[in-house]
Amino acid sequence: MKILYVTSEAAPFCKTGGLADVAGSLPPALAANGDDVAVILPLYGQIGGQWKMKMTFRGYIYVDLAWRHEYCGLYSLEHKGVTWYFIDNERYFQRGQLYGEFDDCERFAFFSRAVVSLLPSLDWVPDVVHCNDWQSALVPIYIKDETARGNEYTAGIRTMITIHNIEYQGQFGEQVVCDLFGLDFGWYADGTLEMNGCVNLLKGAMLCADSVTTVSPTYAKQLHNSFYAHGLENIVDMIGDKMEGVLNGLDVEGFDPAADGALYANYSADDLAGKAVCKAELQRQLDLNQDLNAPLMAIVSRLVSHKGVDLICQVLDGMMDTGLQLVVLGKGDAGYENFFRMAQERYPGRVSAQIVYSDKLSRQIYSGADLFLMPSKSEPCGLSQMIAMRYGTVPIVRETGGLADTVRSCQAGQGNGNGFTFANYNEYDMLYTIGQAVAVYRDNREFYAQVQKNGMTDDFSWGASARSYRNIYASIVG
Repeated sequence: MKILYVTSEAAPFCKTGGLADVAGSLPPALAANGDDVAVILPLYGQIGGQWKMKMTFRGYIYVDLAWRHEYCGLYSLEHKGVTWYFIDNERYFQRGQLYGEFDDCERFAFFSRAVVSLLPSLDWVPDVVHCNDWQSALVPIYIKDETARGNEYTAGIRTMITIHNIEYQGQFGEQVVCDLFGLDFGWYADGTLEMNGCVNLLKGAMLCADSVTTVSPTYAKQLHNSFYAHGLENIVDMIGDKMEGVLNGLDVEGFDPAADGALYANYSADDLAGKAVCKAELQRQLDLNQDLNAPLMAIVSRLVSHKGVDLICQVLDGMMDTGLQLVVLGKGDAGYENFFRMAQERYPGRVSAQIVYSDKLSRQIYSGADLFLMPSKSEPCGLSQMIAMRYGTVPIVRETGGLADTVRSCQAGQGNGNGFTFANYNEYDMLYTIGQAVAVYRDNREFYAQVQKNGMTDDFSWGASARSYRNIYASIVG
């Protein structure tokens, strides 16, 4: 099968969040199963020179976007068994950041139109074009529009859209349909693109694509609920069986405590001696009390409310009363950042607030901590809990989205548990569960070690996820 994966970011080339991790891992996993796989993304200025040196210039075309006539170059390179295509237009993609520009609607409309316009320039005709989030949501719509206009090239191509976070939908004024997208206004008037008086690109893709997926089975079920669906619950109901949840995997080679060069010492599930070294060095580095018996809890997260940070703020003193140490890594809302800075002043030697983004420090924290807190209000999939378990750090999570699909409760002594869970979005339920975890760590180290090993030996690789996607591709190609 021939699969073209369309994404606005992909590791290791450019990254702002979890989409890049998925886009960097799923295509190689599909290729490893024998399929022809290519990925296409913008050639951002943020892509490092070491990658650009390896790229081959494939040619250029001009892309028509309504009345605009824009240059579009195409570069490629081979990496991990996948062909990676890069769309070049300096006016749109040589920016200070990947997203958040004043003309993001135009930038990603160009990207989507360019993908469809470049299809004849690729090495083969894809069976499936797999798109991701609103930035490429116009691709299924453009392919359907081209096919309706008699384009034989697109007629046999099937499309998929994956929703990584339904909160981000691509909403714009109705004037962009004709003046920017170059589509007939009927796409808006018939309700395909219209929602609540404006364009909604994610809605349009959900209706036009042959398959809709999201990043965990539980999140797929939750999207029928208005609390999680951000206004699209009726569309989720409408598309019915066309939507499935496929749990994200983890790059188990990139996140391997036995080989990770960022760690103070390497270790494995069979030999955890290095983890104690990592904890001691982390405490030293972050000016925490040098106490290996104190349970060290970590939070590695964007500091925003839907990550459950408000719950932590409400009961921080109760958390500290359990005797734990706390390290927080991340940036986000200024109020939360300042809260943790002040907590560090109030609890010297016991709280460390690292208000930065740092991949190296995050790995050192995953390896040095004993417990990992992730009390999200909403979590489509989540990778942090899987990384924590991979590094032998026992998670404490709320039962939502992918957290519910990856963390099995060890409470009440369940032998196959790999973490601690609580159901209600409530600060006292969270605090009670933290108390349980701390008590197990202090008083039942043998059981804690079993929970730890369960998480370290779970299979979070992309193999199973890739097979699930492959089955969906086969079902829509027929």
